[in-house]
Amino acid sequence: MIFSQNSSIKGSISSDSEALPFVNIYLKKTKIGITSDKNGFYELKNIPKGNYILVISSIGYQTKSVGIAIGNNQKLTRNFSLSEDNSLDEIVISGTLRPVSKTASPVPVEVYSQTFFKKNPTPSIFESLQNVNGVRPQLNCNVCNTGDIHINGLEGPYTFVLIDGMPIVSGLSTVYGLTGIPQALIERVEVVKGPASTLYGSEAVGGIINIITKKPSNSPKLTTDTFASSWGETNIDIGLRYNLSEKTQGLLGVNHFNFQNRIDNNKDNFTDLTLQNRISFFNKINFERESNKVFTIAARYVYEDRWGGEMDWDKEFRGSDQIYGESIYTNRWETFGTYQLPTSENINFQFSANGHYQDSFYGSDMYTAEQLIGFGQFVYNKQIKENHDLLVGLAYRYTFYDDNTFATIDENGVVNQPSVTHLPGIFLQDEISLNKQNKLLLGTRWDHNSVHGNIFSPRINYKWNSKDNADIFRASIGNGFRVANVFTEDHAALTGAREVEFKGELKPETSWNANLNYVKKINTENAFITLDASTFYTYFNNRILPDYETDSNKIIYANLNGFSISKGISLNTDILFTNGLAVNAGATLMDVSVTENSIKTRQLLTESFSGVWSISYKFNSSFSFDYTGNVYGPMRLPLLGKNDKRAAYSTWYSIQNIQITKKFSNSWEIYGGVKNLLNFTPAANSINSAGNPFDVGVDTKQNPELAFDPSYVYASNQGIRAFAGIRYTIF
Repeated sequence: MIFSQNSSIKGSISSDSEALPFVNIYLKKTKIGITSDKNGFYELKNIPKGNYILVISSIGYQTKSVGIAIGNNQKLTRNFSLSEDNSLDEIVISGTLRPVSKTASPVPVEVYSQTFFKKNPTPSIFESLQNVNGVRPQLNCNVCNTGDIHINGLEGPYTFVLIDGMPIVSGLSTVYGLTGIPQALIERVEVVKGPASTLYGSEAVGGIINIITKKPSNSPKLTTDTFASSWGETNIDIGLRYNLSEKTQGLLGVNHFNFQNRIDNNKDNFTDLTLQNRISFFNKINFERESNKVFTIAARYVYEDRWGGEMDWDKEFRGSDQIYGESIYTNRWETFGTYQLPTSENINFQFSANGHYQDSFYGSDMYTAEQLIGFGQFVYNKQIKENHDLLVGLAYRYTFYDDNTFATIDENGVVNQPSVTHLPGIFLQDEISLNKQNKLLLGTRWDHNSVHGNIFSPRINYKWNSKDNADIFRASIGNGFRVANVFTEDHAALTGAREVEFKGELKPETSWNANLNYVKKINTENAFITLDASTFYTYFNNRILPDYETDSNKIIYANLNGFSISKGISLNTDILFTNGLAVNAGATLMDVSVTENSIKTRQLLTESFSGVWSISYKFNSSFSFDYTGNVYGPMRLPLLGKNDKRAAYSTWYSIQNIQITKKFSNSWEIYGGVKNLLNFTPAANSINSAGNPFDVGVDTKQNPELAFDPSYVYASNQGIRAFAGIRYTIF
């Protein structure tokens, strides 16, 4: 018997005549397998007589399966050559402003497809990002539920949001622009953590979120997705592909979200969830040109009417001091596109423009604002020799902002003086391929802000990968900057009874960031495993932070007299089993602190730990199950002084969801489930002095803890609820 098993197979594995190390070679349905050595050599020993399927697989290469018959005491030699396979490697643009495979990018880019967001359907991208590791949608107001996106503990104004690579969401729309993007049109979302100011300029200090919409040419003819919840929310997404001519294709998207149900489960006489009526139209047109030159243009319009407040509030009380309500009317338009010049060189003109108009009342305080932004840039991409990929850009940004606050009144406090900012800039990037395993990315940017002067932002990235791309290491260091506009970015400056005060002239914020990233890919017979670990460190100068604690009656904005540090580690794991089980999980441990006058404190509303997960199982081709969730550690919360009875820190909390999906055909599917399984909601006294929102008869200077305050918020008051939906697609 021992003699009969003395058979073996040996040989070498290569690709393009180069040896491939660490390739998996195994006999299917047996425990006989091995990994090729550093020279691509392998040998399988002690193989019993029989017929087998020999499988040769490696991440990044097409798997080969070969039938082999083994006799008694037989020694075979088989050499194999594998072809590269990029089908599993997404193409990303956010890290380098040009299309490149995710694996080849020297900048770590996380990619989340439409499939990922379908596991926990939501009415807006803002809520969809709650299951992305290190990214947290933060509510800024208990009454109107506006919010922003935190990346690695940095607040929303440090996150730059783009649509198809164009800066759309900024300024006023930091709060409102992430809602109303028809999700039926979204192909993927790219997330870059860490400063991207070299390519994107101001506001890209903490990272970028780039929403990539579908191309009309490869979109379904019709896509509809409609769902409703037991709370009374309804959301409709429609995507329609059409042809204007033989060479002109269009993609139309419509989103409508409606919630008009007054719910007060925590019995504070305030709506638990803001009532909203929002409609959005999105249209994207692609023109086919000679030599496949790119020309695409898109436009979006959003109208939203939202209000929150006391349960008996109505429109007739808008702006009055009888019944408290926060009512916000928003009108917003956007247009953006890319035109590739008809030249032999690769030169693109990218442009965007948007207008945002807001008519709002926070109790009896009126806030009206208008913002217009125009942006354009030329980007020239040139391959020099074989190892230099050069990118040069010229950019210009115009910003007009006007409101009814003292922020746009002249120094005498008499004449309205809208803010106008011109921001020309130039950036240069060189991606140097030192060899097949080492890349160096050098970048620099110069901007001239018409108010604050010259701003310089350099960065350097390094990437190493193993020959089979199973191991990837990236390192980066860079500088970021941001020019703040408090009223457009921080909703707390508008709501509640606190007085807003600026201490001195606000200077631009600057930061230095370092990041290390390691990716390990493991390919087994039964699973594809990706481990992604990062450590990050950001040091801020001139940081602008709201001070809630020096004077409980005020929010004081000033440049930090000291420094602020954000540091931490994160780990993502993505496991795809061949039996239909998929697991995506991540955790981030971080420390975000502020040091002023040699006193170090934790940043407000910032968790030290967060975790996310998504577990999916396909029972068959038509039936699947999803379990998604997140968990957050305690956050320091803004109190109104030492006598404030509310807790100084939030509790640990977790939002968990389940969903079942049934597919009837390629066109029809239904889904349903339960959100917030644990029925978590914050403490019922989160809104301070909810019974006296206009501070009637209260001396808030002597007794600040009695003041009305809705800024003590870290999670939604929306509890457990069921949901159900239906999707219909025509290809």
